[in-house]
Amino acid sequence: MDLLQAIVLALIQGLTEILPISSSGHLVLVPHLLGWPDQGLAYDVALHVGTLFAVMTYFRREVVGMLGAWTGSAIGRRPLDGQALFAWRLVLATIPAAIAGLAFNDFIETNLRSPLVIVFTLIGFGLLLGWADRRAPEGRSELQTGWRDALIIGCAQALALIPGTSRSGITMTAGRFLGLSRIGAARFSFLMSIPVILLAGGYKLLQLALGDEPVAWGLMAVGMAVAFLSTLVSIHVLLRLVQRIGFMPFVIYRLALGGALIVIFY
Repeated sequence: MDLLQAIVLALIQGLTEILPISSSGHLVLVPHLLGWPDQGLAYDVALHVGTLFAVMTYFRREVVGMLGAWTGSAIGRRPLDGQALFAWRLVLATIPAAIAGLAFNDFIETNLRSPLVIVFTLIGFGLLLGWADRRAPEGRSELQTGWRDALIIGCAQALALIPGTSRSGITMTAGRFLGLSRIGAARFSFLMSIPVILLAGGYKLLQLALGDEPVAWGLMAVGMAVAFLSTLVSIHVLLRLVQRIGFMPFVIYRLALGGALIVIFY
């Protein structure tokens, strides 16, 4: 992998991890279309770390507050107030994806990383996102979610293991169906990405530590920095865009990309 490939893949990761258009789908498709070799596990870890740092930086006040509330309630030094309850609900929302990842990750990596699967998931879940956004009125904030909401959104997040689904897209879709506002659904999706990326990154780091794959530290540092900056930009853009006009631009993009892939591959 050369420097250009490293930068392009990092930009794609940073932009598409947050926008509801599927980072995994784009990271499968772009090397496939350009004839690039697989970037390797080490680089995937670097990109996810860059994305994680960006989300935590953008929502640093919320992260610090929730971490303190969650820790205090866990050790019995703080009552289960609104912030602590929200933090525990994010933990609950993480469990389905963690279980599904351990159970099905190898099968998905082997059998579902294909353009045909990505076409179906891009178009199908894109239409579902558009329907949810048009059907649901502006409603609750992310802090007004309950345990049932967190579990349902967490189960939806587990579907994002399938390439082309989009973790942010499917969780925002579930949030809108449950009556969250556009901003509430987006913020819940962003905040719940923190434990998920931590778990996924930790799992990949363990694979890396136990494997023999060589590590290009310079390219990893570049990828991490580019993913960090592009993720910050994409969070800002998404929050402003959905507040003004909703999720329809991303629905149109998913449908257009899915149609283009049908033309290219089939």
